[in-house]
Amino acid sequence: MKMKKTIVFFQILMAALLCSAQPGPAITSWLQNTSTTGSYYVSGNSTPIGNGILVNCQEVEYTSTDVYVSCTGVPAYPTGPFLDGNPSQASDQNAIFRFPLSPQQNTGTPTATTMGNIGVFIDGVALFDYSDGVAWNSSTNALCGGPGNPPCPGGPAATMDWNRDAIPAEMDGFDCSKGHPAMGNYHHHQNPSAFDLDLNVVSTICNLYDADGLYAIDGTQHSPLIGFAYDGFPIYGAYGYMNEDGTGGITRIRSGYQLRSISVRTHHADGTDVDDGPAVSATYFVGYFREDYEFVDYPGQEDYLDEHNGRFCVTPEYPLGTYAYFCTVDANWNSAYPYAVGPTFYGVYSNASVSSVPGGATVYSPTAIHSINLTDANISIYPNPTSELVAIQFNGLVKDNLQVELVDMSGRKIRETRINAGQTIAYFDVQAVYAGMYLIRIANGDSSLTKKIEIARK
Repeated sequence: MKMKKTIVFFQILMAALLCSAQPGPAITSWLQNTSTTGSYYVSGNSTPIGNGILVNCQEVEYTSTDVYVSCTGVPAYPTGPFLDGNPSQASDQNAIFRFPLSPQQNTGTPTATTMGNIGVFIDGVALFDYSDGVAWNSSTNALCGGPGNPPCPGGPAATMDWNRDAIPAEMDGFDCSKGHPAMGNYHHHQNPSAFDLDLNVVSTICNLYDADGLYAIDGTQHSPLIGFAYDGFPIYGAYGYMNEDGTGGITRIRSGYQLRSISVRTHHADGTDVDDGPAVSATYFVGYFREDYEFVDYPGQEDYLDEHNGRFCVTPEYPLGTYAYFCTVDANWNSAYPYAVGPTFYGVYSNASVSSVPGGATVYSPTAIHSINLTDANISIYPNPTSELVAIQFNGLVKDNLQVELVDMSGRKIRETRINAGQTIAYFDVQAVYAGMYLIRIANGDSSLTKKIEIARK
């Protein structure tokens, strides 16, 4: 385990924050909503269908020790379709989550992540770890667990020697935002940014459906705080400061795990002799199972993460430092194991799902101050010129509801739509709009931005 030289300082800092009159990031970061409802896609239909379910989080309350977040688990971006035969849609989880305001390092044996929720994104959507409940049964030389396979020996919670990685194995069932539901519990195992926004696009699902997600990677900025793990520590996107003290510029924060150089599966990375898994093949390629990875420490290279996929560092929300997890990606922005948190927690784990909020908790009501200065926002409008469709794409995280208008040069509004908090993209169909120069106008109440777009006809 990497030595955390600043843990004592961190604990002093957290104690000071608790004494402060101002709520900290664990309280203020959640996306709250009581009016906007979600939508979903069905296969073959590029028009989203409303589901009538409130998106994001509905209420945030806190005590002197904990924050309580009530949410549906349904995101603002459209979900689906899930083309692997998954019969579920994202459904209202009616959930309450509790996170400690002063999370603590686990100084004993680290707690392994498990199937199901291991964290929550700031829009209330669940984070799962790498696993999908499928493993290799060496007695039958076949997969076990999960839909379509016989049960694993000992039941679904059994620990097997070779456990399947959901990211490569279930890619066909992820929607454009890299999520899917488990009996209605929509969740991400990985970085919640659309496939189509990665530098190397590994899925075709966004060809018909919106390339939307919780945030879009911006390699020039420190990634936003996008969630909290069940031990209470924050989760960031893929980019951060090179050095843990906040210096060195912005860089991609890297996983310390790498694929092993193996052709057979007879031992774990630590040398433990285990029941044999399948030999490496085109079907069971290296990376198909979690145990195909090994952890490598990189002394002195602070942009590499520890075995929990985190590090102690300065971030914009924690200028004096915090332990933080990062949603790791490779150089092509494709998800990189262990994806967000794991395979063990850094902090003291507690099941964050609770049934009620204690009496006397304080309700946190966000102020009307908008988080986005549109004049500084990194926005792409494409294609330009266009003849059929124009997309307005925000890099980073959108925490405001934005009004988006297509306006002609005389100021007449031609089309209007919204990018809601927790979304990144909006579209205008311009097939029936006359050729010429137009303006895209974006506003959030405090600031506005106008950009030119040309509609061309052949």
